[in-house]
Amino acid sequence: MNVKTNKQTKNKRKGKRKGIPGRHNTATKNIVRCKPSWQKQRVNLERKRFYQNVSITQGEGGFEINLDHRKLKTPQAKLFTVPNEALAIAVATEWDSQQDTIKFYTMHLTTLCNTSLDNPTQRNKDQLIQAAVKFLDTDTLCYRVEEPETLVELQKNEWDPIIEWAEKRYGVKIGSSTSIMGPSIPAQTREVLTSHLASYNMWALQGIEFVVAQLKSMVLTLGLIDLHLTVEQAVLLSRLEEEYQIQKWGNVEWAHDYELQELRARTAAGTLFIHLCSESSTVKHKLLQE
Repeated sequence: MNVKTNKQTKNKRKGKRKGIPGRHNTATKNIVRCKPSWQKQRVNLERKRFYQNVSITQGEGGFEINLDHRKLKTPQAKLFTVPNEALAIAVATEWDSQQDTIKFYTMHLTTLCNTSLDNPTQRNKDQLIQAAVKFLDTDTLCYRVEEPETLVELQKNEWDPIIEWAEKRYGVKIGSSTSIMGPSIPAQTREVLTSHLASYNMWALQGIEFVVAQLKSMVLTLGLIDLHLTVEQAVLLSRLEEEYQIQKWGNVEWAHDYELQELRARTAAGTLFIHLCSESSTVKHKLLQE
């Protein structure tokens, strides 16, 4: 938003007429070209706040979000309805916390609800489960380096206990490998995890796939869902090699901090979404070893 204000000020100084595209001085062009792509995308995902109050009402299909007297709709113009009050409160808080500008890229719970309601990829429950289980083939924790020795030890000390926990908790074999092909995941492991994920509803599965994609790890996601790991722990474990390189070679401070906070925010929102969506349904633990 500041870029727009500065640009308008420059236009007035140069005597430029508003509404005529393509007439920019060289300095302004250079500034625009240097703007990071993520910043451009974010400007497109912002909008001036158009409502004063956010409220929740219960309808026939669930709980609805009201922006003043307008009912919230999904991108496909469906009525925005969530299955339980806890999730509705969380989403309403997201909208109410927006300031003068609505920053949609910070509203991860709303985005996940939209995905669940619109199902833009038109996938069924089995397809969502298979997509999540497939991440085992490229799970971050299963791929190990052969050198340097300090990183080898770090991965062993930090990642092995998580894999061992998952293997014991779910009664499966996962393992790790230094091969570029990764470990060979037994068919029984896939079957057990597939059956476990089947105990979650469609909404929760959308959240599970989202978190797995953030962490690049099914194992870490299971640890989060089962409350074995905190969000901070899971995020740092998913970035173990990157954090190692940063400690060794240094980093661009603002970029590192920004990426870390973004990953924490997305992972936290996804984990909360899973638990809130599971609140109205009983998660079966018959396959788990207590």
